[in-house]
Amino acid sequence: MVTANQPMLAELGFYTLAGHAESPRDLVHEVRRAEEIGLGAAFISERWNVKEAAVLSGAAGAVSEHIKIATAATNHSTRHPVITGSYATTMHRMTGGRFTLGLGRGIKPLMGMLGLAPATIAEMEDFAGIMRRLWKGETILGHDGPAGHYDMLRLLDSSFDEDIPLGITAWGPKTCALAGRAFDQVVLHTFFTDAAVERCAADVRRAAEQAGRDPDAIEIWSVYATICGDVAPEVLLKKVTARLATYLQAPGYGEGLVAANEWDPAVLARFRTDPVVSGFGHQVIDQVATAEQLEHIAGLLPEEWTAPAAYGTPEQCARAVRAQLDHGATGVIMHGATPDELAPVVDAYRKVVAG
Repeated sequence: MVTANQPMLAELGFYTLAGHAESPRDLVHEVRRAEEIGLGAAFISERWNVKEAAVLSGAAGAVSEHIKIATAATNHSTRHPVITGSYATTMHRMTGGRFTLGLGRGIKPLMGMLGLAPATIAEMEDFAGIMRRLWKGETILGHDGPAGHYDMLRLLDSSFDEDIPLGITAWGPKTCALAGRAFDQVVLHTFFTDAAVERCAADVRRAAEQAGRDPDAIEIWSVYATICGDVAPEVLLKKVTARLATYLQAPGYGEGLVAANEWDPAVLARFRTDPVVSGFGHQVIDQVATAEQLEHIAGLLPEEWTAPAAYGTPEQCARAVRAQLDHGATGVIMHGATPDELAPVVDAYRKVVAG
């Protein structure tokens, strides 16, 4: 666990089981190692294969003592509100208050598999209000709002008086404004330009002020791909090309990333109609693409689209990560790397911060 000479760096986090994962048990070592090197937060993304968020959250809580744990993200509509409320309360108490329930709007094709639509702004705001009321022990009768109609909502303990942080993943101005109004934490996106980070942070803080909230109390996490060292070409293809291509291939998702960065949508259109890319159909690129296919895909992506990341030596990566805080973020999720890979970056970061 954390030692006296390795204090926690509250502003640094990582994604456990980043991207495609073969074994969910890898999380156990990653979270323990993250605590050893002093990372302040572990983020859990959800995929409907071996990355179910509630199970992973419980495992992360059970093998840690200090690190904060957040989902980034799960979806509010895939579980009943009482189940989600119970899940969050269980995690909150099991971890001594280290858990944040982070929500996302959902990816249209995946939500469609369940007969669900991606969440609207109104739904998520309504749902946030439901959670906060349940965590205060309220019984909610006859709720009829954007998040759904429920005759009764109640956690089976009226003594609850929990303050559980709520997070949200965001990239557009409306979702960032929602984060400022109703959430405690916002997680941005990988491959955001500095300008996009600045714009999103400003949107969050402006909305918080307008809602009478303290804008400085809201955590704003930049998600920053971190590729340390002289990595082999095939590793770079996996960590950068496959990751970005997977975002771009998803309908709605790719458009959101391109719009947030003010990139040329025509490039996205050419990318999707490329025979290699379109040949994946509904398969996820970072799960099935070969090295040869990824080399081809890399040639479709402009350099400016893969540039927003930390590359190079541990010190170069550390300085790039630290610079994200100058663009309005309060924390940086070093994405696409395990704590073992991040250890030299964290050591360098301590020296950069110390001056």
